[in-house]
Amino acid sequence: MNLPGIRLLFLLSGLYDLGIGLAFLGFGPRIFEQTGVPEPNHWGYIHFASLMLVIFGAMFLAVSFNPWGNRNLIPFGMLLKISYVGLVAYYWTAGGVPWLFKPFLFIDAVMLVLFFLAYTRLQRPATW
Repeated sequence: MNLPGIRLLFLLSGLYDLGIGLAFLGFGPRIFEQTGVPEPNHWGYIHFASLMLVIFGAMFLAVSFNPWGNRNLIPFGMLLKISYVGLVAYYWTAGGVPWLFKPFLFIDAVMLVLFFLAYTRLQRPATW
């Protein structure tokens, strides 16, 4: 993976997480209703998770602008992806996750692998 590829990866990841966070923040009730997902007992849970995605999206954009200078942030992104993929996979196998959250599992799993590859590439001396 080269530097332009790493920049593009984190640009797309930032826009992805920022977009999902803003979508659930602004339209959570509508999204849940349209997909048949039961509402939480308090929307604050969804709003907090949405704001966390917005923050991580901003972090990924920072990595895209300066991958070498912000490579220390990449492990936190990997932890986010591990958390989401692990939880959704667990609850999916246990039979209790709505379809709405399943596609994000695959996207985040791919991002996790790509983040790892980018991080290991950025550990090598800068030759680009």
